[in-house]
This record gives sequence, structure tokens and C-alpha cells, in this order.
Amino acid sequence: MPLITIESGSLTIEQKEELIKKMTKVASEITNVPSEFFLVTIKELSDSNIGIGGKTIDKIKAGYRK
Repeated sequence: MPLITIESGSLTIEQKEELIKKMTKVASEITNVPSEFFLVTIKELSDSNIGIGGKTIDKIKAGYRK
């Protein structure tokens, strides 16, 4: 059973549903494995637990709101 794992910041239910649907579809098309065999998991991380360039995402987002 193929496993697709997505790690991201906070997502809405609609975003999760779309990610699962589209990731499964594309992976199935590329591998020729039926979509029913794919397992997709989403691991959400808070913005304070993700960093880019030495700054947490929440600090980076705060800079864009100014």
C-alpha cells in the first residue's frame, strides 16, 4: 500500500480534502497503481514549530502583516 505523507502548517478541512484527492489522483496516474491502494496522511505543525532562514513561520507571517 503506497503511503503519501504531507507535513504542513495549519490547513482547513477543505484544503485537506483537496490535497488528499489531488495527491492520490496524481500519484495513481504516475505509478499506475489504483487510487484505492493509496494511504494519505497529513501532519499539521504549528507555525511556531516550522522555521525558514532562522525564523519561525509565525514571525515571518507577522512581518508581512505590517
